[in-house]
Amino acid sequence: MPRPLWSGAISFGLVTIPVKLMSATEDRSVRFHQVHTQDLGRVRVRKYCEAEDREVSAAEIGKGYEVSRDTLVAVTDEELEQMPLPTAKAIEIVAFAPAASIDPVRLSGDSYFLQYDGPVAAKPYALIARALARNTKVAVAKLAWHGRERLVLLRVRDGALVAHVLKWDDEVRDPSELAPKDVTVTDSEIDEAVLLVDSMTTDDISGYRDEYRKALEAVLEAKAEGHQPPKPSTEAEEPGGKVVDLMAALQESVRNAQAARGEDAGDAEVHEMPTAKKTDGKAAGKAPAKKTAAVKKSARRQRGA
Repeated sequence: MPRPLWSGAISFGLVTIPVKLMSATEDRSVRFHQVHTQDLGRVRVRKYCEAEDREVSAAEIGKGYEVSRDTLVAVTDEELEQMPLPTAKAIEIVAFAPAASIDPVRLSGDSYFLQYDGPVAAKPYALIARALARNTKVAVAKLAWHGRERLVLLRVRDGALVAHVLKWDDEVRDPSELAPKDVTVTDSEIDEAVLLVDSMTTDDISGYRDEYRKALEAVLEAKAEGHQPPKPSTEAEEPGGKVVDLMAALQESVRNAQAARGEDAGDAEVHEMPTAKKTDGKAAGKAPAKKTAAVKKSARRQRGA
């Protein structure tokens, strides 16, 4: 378990629970150094003082807030730590809310485990954890940490309290302008999409792995041993043009998903998309052949995906 990042207490009404904040995740990304491409010499970032035109050490660097273009105000870490905030050394629970009411967009991606701090904290810690586990509510709390006050969501995982940092309301942009306008979707298409969702539903996502990192590690291992990196697979097919028959693509996707799960897909009827009424009899006679080709092409794309 990593070292504590913060220590304080959970404030729950008149109950105080001493806790330590521990990182709940770890970054497994492959990291690169910046190098000079001619000789692979390391390229480093050095911190220079503009006023004295010299490199400064970390001990000489502090915080400054730009009040105006030519005016900076110095702020020390001690001044930030001594601000009169009730959340400075406490995770203050301000409300409880249904878990489903929390918009996932507000989750910032930072998650932490809360470890009870000392024997005295064990019983109240277990009390709030079991109370949250017994219903569908989560605790919403405030915490001052790393130079700002944060909104956090507290929930339970395997008997332990987990804190997820939330975005404030004014930090979430309005997405209403991004939604498609004047698009017609039929009830049959929606029903088929729902069937596809049901066919792909699982309650366990633990089996998914970072395939990009795996491929990157293979490239780095080959280069370290003086070999050529693995060649990309020629079987993968590039995405093609737009799907002509959306319903056929949905039905083919449902059949593929059901087959992957070992289910009997059965015979699904292919519905043709509504088309404009044709006045030329010869053109109308050719339409089915084009439609069949489009459906087959769509099916091949789905299998290639």
